[in-house]
Amino acid sequence: MAKPELDIKKALIISAAIILVVIGSIVFYYNYRLRALNEDFNIKLLLMNKEILTNINNVQQDLGAEISSLRNNLTLKIDFIDTSLTSFRKENEQEITTLNSLIDEIEKQSDIKLKELKEEISTIQVESSDFSAIIDDVVKSVVSVGTNQGQGSGAIIDDRGFIATNYHVVEEASTIRVLTYDGNVYDAALIGYDDVADVAVIKVNAELQSLKFGDSDDVKAGERVIALGNPAGLSFTVTEGIVSAVHRTGPNGLNIYIQTDVPINPGNSGGPLVDANSRIIGLNNFKIGGFEGLGFAVESNAVKQVTDDIISQYLSQAQQ
Repeated sequence: MAKPELDIKKALIISAAIILVVIGSIVFYYNYRLRALNEDFNIKLLLMNKEILTNINNVQQDLGAEISSLRNNLTLKIDFIDTSLTSFRKENEQEITTLNSLIDEIEKQSDIKLKELKEEISTIQVESSDFSAIIDDVVKSVVSVGTNQGQGSGAIIDDRGFIATNYHVVEEASTIRVLTYDGNVYDAALIGYDDVADVAVIKVNAELQSLKFGDSDDVKAGERVIALGNPAGLSFTVTEGIVSAVHRTGPNGLNIYIQTDVPINPGNSGGPLVDANSRIIGLNNFKIGGFEGLGFAVESNAVKQVTDDIISQYLSQAQQ
């Protein structure tokens, strides 16, 4: 009876062993399959990561190229806009400069035209009646010249304070003073002279209203003129007359004199002889004693040549 029980135990042990072997085999197989699947998964995951990284790099490269292209295009457009703005600004500045120049020229021409019109009106008024229309302006450019040697007259020929007079008025003078029409007195300096033509230029440190020279070659006998000066100390006296002759020869042998019937008295010397256009046509110089109505003035063209040379030389020396 003991033998059958032993057999049963052996059978159970063998069955259990077989079951364990089967289960172990199954476990081993599924463990193997699981490792294989895991390795396959890892490989696929690595491949997928690699593909993803590759795609990301490609996208980054594509984006970088696109961004670089966009940046280059944007830079080109900005440069184009900047160049266009610069060009526009330059053109605009040139147009503004041209416009300003045009405006200045128009204003200048307008001033010239207005001045010419004013002079023309004054001439018409003079020709129709007398010299009263221009005397108020002309007399402001006449001065009384006083020295320690005597007295004479002068004509302001430059706004910077240059005055023309006769040389004999200021010859050997140690003191020269100028009285203007508005009552101001200035110390003056002799800056140059031509003793043969009897023309001198003195200067004061003031801005004064000047007269312009006329062309004495255009002066005709019979033309009406006025002489301004300070005869016998009577300041800013105006005397009217006519031109008797031109290109007369004076005591210096030069034919640079206008003969007029305007009385020339002591104190008149150096004052301007003025035509109907408010222009200096001569510088009153001398008269022939014992005769009335025989006055002489240095022609304006000769005066202008002398005074221009003196002033030019003075300014040139002042700049050195």
